[in-house]
Amino acid sequence: MRKPTAYWEYIKVDELLALQGGLESDDTKLTNDEVLFITIHQIEELWMKLAVRELVSARDLFVQVPVPEQSLAAAVRGIHRMTELLRFAGEHFALMETMTTRDYLAFRDKLNPASGFQSAQMREIEILAGLPEEDRIPLGHEKSYMVMLKNHDGSASSAYKRVEARLSDKPTLRDAIDEWLFRTPIQGSTPDRADDAARVRSFIEKYVGAHQTSANQALALALSSALNDGDRERLAARYQREVDGARSFLLAEDVAEGPTRERRSRVRAALVFIESYRELPLLAWPRAVIDGIVAFEQSFVLFRQRHARMVERVIGRRTGTGGSAGVDYLDQTALRYRIFRDVWAVRTLLVQESVLPPVENASFYGFAETPHT
Repeated sequence: MRKPTAYWEYIKVDELLALQGGLESDDTKLTNDEVLFITIHQIEELWMKLAVRELVSARDLFVQVPVPEQSLAAAVRGIHRMTELLRFAGEHFALMETMTTRDYLAFRDKLNPASGFQSAQMREIEILAGLPEEDRIPLGHEKSYMVMLKNHDGSASSAYKRVEARLSDKPTLRDAIDEWLFRTPIQGSTPDRADDAARVRSFIEKYVGAHQTSANQALALALSSALNDGDRERLAARYQREVDGARSFLLAEDVAEGPTRERRSRVRAALVFIESYRELPLLAWPRAVIDGIVAFEQSFVLFRQRHARMVERVIGRRTGTGGSAGVDYLDQTALRYRIFRDVWAVRTLLVQESVLPPVENASFYGFAETPHT
């Protein structure tokens, strides 16, 4: 018979409360500010542990072929949880801001050359989500982020081994979702059909036509308040660039010609199709997934921005303890680290419902046929 469980045993309260001593044997030798600093970062790592677990679960779900429709609700819930975890992590920075610059400087030298940049779990989240390695921003000197995860003698630390293993843990969530999107039925057509490429291209051309109609309507309104011919020419060119850009994006002309371009074009067309016809029953959960991905990445960007503003408020723009450019580096990551770029980009292409091309084979998406009267 199992013995009764006590709260402090299940949660490991005593062990947990003994972990805030930093470099000392216990926290009684530290100031309240230093214990606050340590505790907040430990909580951040716990939130990130949960985020990593949710990322793995979501990735593993979307790897399945086909993805079980009944599982999409769980995927949306997991993505929402990741979003909330990053939001809570960002809110902790308000507690850090209760320290003055002098409070922090009193123990900052203990950290050298340690840095939050050495958080293996943050790197795991980026890798699992799908941040391309070529998009990474240098830390501020020549060391790569993997070198920064090694021990001072150059040996592989536990953090290094964890991230190294994650780098080989493929696919990423972004890649898995791309593959899932690639299989999206577009106007009732799936990639296994012989005429699929032609049908997808037809949808793209019709959608670009709808975008042209929408742009013409917006241009007409803008021209009514134009001051002169120069204004009118600039407005006409601006709206036409939007239309031309939409067509180029949907045809993936930014990707090298060949099978990769064709796949990318179909993924982008699928995103537009799901967003545009989200009322179709079969597209309801896919649309919720896409909306969840946008919220997740937005939460990640806001976390980075909040981090940068906290650091600037407490220590200004001095060099980071690990040798990074400090706030400048953090600001760059918030600005440039985008993972689900196509999901964001389609928002520029979406048009009002009234000009959308009609849905073909609507019954395929769950509509019942009109009953005879």
